[in-house]
Formats: sequence, structure tokens, C-alpha cells
Amino acid sequence: MAYDLEKRLVVGVASSAVFDLSESDSIFRRDGEEKYRNYQEENLHNPLPMGIAFPFVKRLLSLNDLSLDKANPLVEVVLLSRNDPDTGLRVMKTISHYGLDITRAIFMQGKSPYEYIPAFNIALFLSAHKPDVDAAINLGHPAGQVLDSTFQEDEKDNTLRIAFDFDGVLAGDESEAVMQSSGLDGFHEHETRNVMQPHNPGPLQKFLVEMSKIQKIEEEYKSTHPEYKNRLRISIVTARNAPSHERALRTLKSWNVMANDAFFLGGVEKGKILSVLKPHIFFDDQSGHLRSASAVAPSVHIPFGITNQQKVDLPKLTP
Repeated sequence: MAYDLEKRLVVGVASSAVFDLSESDSIFRRDGEEKYRNYQEENLHNPLPMGIAFPFVKRLLSLNDLSLDKANPLVEVVLLSRNDPDTGLRVMKTISHYGLDITRAIFMQGKSPYEYIPAFNIALFLSAHKPDVDAAINLGHPAGQVLDSTFQEDEKDNTLRIAFDFDGVLAGDESEAVMQSSGLDGFHEHETRNVMQPHNPGPLQKFLVEMSKIQKIEEEYKSTHPEYKNRLRISIVTARNAPSHERALRTLKSWNVMANDAFFLGGVEKGKILSVLKPHIFFDDQSGHLRSASAVAPSVHIPFGITNQQKVDLPKLTP
């Protein structure tokens, strides 16, 4: 019987998102593919350093211990790599070294595998390679570019804190377009007038809904294990403020989702909030927010909607 990915959360990751490939990439750029292949073979048993999204991926996979059937995990992480199978072997050995339960992989020499996102029912694809992420978003796939960010792996911390911007990430960019064309007053008027109308889903809506399902499973588990402490915490960190906050909250409710925290900042710098919140990953569509965010938390750019129609300058992670 075929392994069914439809009933679980699936996240696709490029090796550039999870591991630090800066040294490998510099050799490829300086010396070419043959020297790169030799370097990977010589260092086959030397694990790659942890990368920006490593803490997120590790904690995400750890939630599988909530499944009553270990053969039926809640979460699958699939490696999507531009390497060929031979040079990708070091990545797979690194995955094993860190004890990450990642067994499924695609290796496509010099070509991005983002077109396979639907085939694996992937709700989120992470890569440091901007062209791949842009192409995936343009095809309507849920993708984000991992930026050069501050991160720290705390082995004693088993929680998973995920923070989302709202417009252009969880919701579509309809309201952001109003903001761009009509200003703040027009935006608030539009949101008040449409307060009972849920927003259209944005790129990461499905990912949020799937994470919310795992939160509900946590609550069920807690009912029979009173000593259990919830590990998954979801936060909304948005530039919205009153009165536009209500439509956002009603939209989440229409998706059967409830965030643990909601920050309606109305122009307060997001980096100041994130430095206290300390998420393991933060998703935003706007470059201005991400510059301050990436200085304090692992940050991901979602290049979706009207705010990304102009060229932006963001902290770049080596692909």
C-alpha cells in the first residue's frame, strides 16, 4: 500500500535552509564542480554545521512523539536538493549525525525540485536560494527564503515557537493593496466595512491550519497525560492595529485556528517584539520588517503579493 502524505503535515527543505553550506558553496564558486565534488567526498563523514532553520526542523520533527502510531507520524520533512545523489550523500549523513528523522529526499543535479512540491503535498518549502523560492511562489506554491539571521540552538529547550506576519503570509494581499493605494485611513475603512468577510488564504495558510491541528492533538494528549506541558506556540506579529485587528481574528476563527499570541503593533518595530518572543522561525513578506527581525530571530521572506513587486534588498544566506 502506498505511503499516504495527505493526512500529515509535510515540509520540504533545501539543504541550504537546514545546514550551513557557506564553505561548500565558496569552493563551488571558486574552483568549480569537480573540486566541489572532491571536497564533498573528502569530507563525507564530517557533518555540516547547523543552519538557520535547523532548530525549527528539529523541533517540528520532535512533535511526532504525540502520534499514538509511530508508523503514522504527524510530520514529514522531505529534503529537496539541487545536488546530485553522490554529492548529496554528505547531506544525508549529516541528517543521520544529528538524528533528524528525514528519510525522503529528491536530488536533482543543478536543477531545483520545487515543481515536485504538490506531488509531496508540501505545505511549506524552505530554501536559501531566492530564485527557487520566487519561482515556487509564482507557481502558487507555499515557499519562503531563509535569510541570514541570528539563531541559537538550545538543546534543553523542546518548545517550538512559530511567528507569522498576517497579510501576504497567512492571508492574501487584497488589504495590503488597499493600503498601498488608499493609505492607512482607507485601509482601516476597508477592513471595518469587510469585517465579517474572511480574508482569502495566503501562501502559508495551509501550513498554519496543519500546525493548528497538531496543537489540538497536544490538547488531546494532555487530557490523558496531565503532566504534559504544551510545546507548540503560534504567534501572529502584524503591523495591523485597531480597528483592523478584528477582521484578522475573525479570519483565523473561520479557518478553525486560534493563535496563542497576537501582536497588533501599528508601526512598532517587529524586531523589538521578536527579541522578547524569541521564535524559532518568523515569516514575513516585507523587507523592512525582516531587516530588524533577522537580527534577533531566524527569519523567512515570503516573496508574495504587491509588496514584492519591487526589488528588495534582504540579508542573503549562501544557497
